[in-house]
Amino acid sequence: MARSRNEDSRDMPLFGKFDPSPSPVHAPPAAPPVRVEPIAQPSQVQPLPLVPGLPPLPLAWRIALGRRVEQSKYEEIGAFVAAERRIGTVYPPHDQVFAAFEATPPDQVKAVLLGQDPYHGPGQAHGLCFSVRPGVPIPPSLVNILQELQNDLGFPPPRHGDLRSWANQGVLMLNTVLTVRSGQANSHRGRGWEEFTDAVIAEISAGPHPVVFILWGNPAKAKRKLIDVNRHAIVQSAHPSPLSAHHGFFGSRPFSQVNRALARFGRAPIDWRLSDP
Repeated sequence: MARSRNEDSRDMPLFGKFDPSPSPVHAPPAAPPVRVEPIAQPSQVQPLPLVPGLPPLPLAWRIALGRRVEQSKYEEIGAFVAAERRIGTVYPPHDQVFAAFEATPPDQVKAVLLGQDPYHGPGQAHGLCFSVRPGVPIPPSLVNILQELQNDLGFPPPRHGDLRSWANQGVLMLNTVLTVRSGQANSHRGRGWEEFTDAVIAEISAGPHPVVFILWGNPAKAKRKLIDVNRHAIVQSAHPSPLSAHHGFFGSRPFSQVNRALARFGRAPIDWRLSDP
């Protein structure tokens, strides 16, 4: 059967047909010249652009998400948030929207802690799920998280709710919606953030390193479908909210579960201890 000229030249016959008769040996006929087509290189993935209305997402994340997030959809999120800020107060502040991504580069993610909506009270949200800056009263859900931390690992609750030390060790503190209107919980749902953070989860799941996903509450558990459970570990329970903490969060020992999973993966554990300044 004739070969296509586009096939690799290594598949072409180098010599003529072998003749087993005892005739004199002749030099093989010259093979016809073969035109080798250049191998097409895969197109470079374009990083997400910088868009008005949103602070710069770190370059490593813009590259990682470039093939998963449509540029037009990303621009729509930026336009929506900019419009919201023109008519009222939006949390977290503009420069803190991507604080979780700034603290935890994609190649350093060891665990993903999923929240839902940012805190919508003054001074609370600063870009990391569940976390508040020092000096800000600790919200009820975080009070319960810190209580479970003590029950699990024996670390006494600190006098603050700043969880940046977790983020700096590779825990991506990811809300599924990254902005909110002041005083109006869930006011930025359905505006594109869910698709963006779904892409983040899917990209981490497809990455080269095993990761532990911490899913508290049903909205977080619904993201399980985005995770390759054959490669990654999932730690899940009820949400730490006062409405549900006594229905499966307390006693779940999530922090030691995460570290045991990381040990199985051959990765360093998280030091969950939170020290007072």
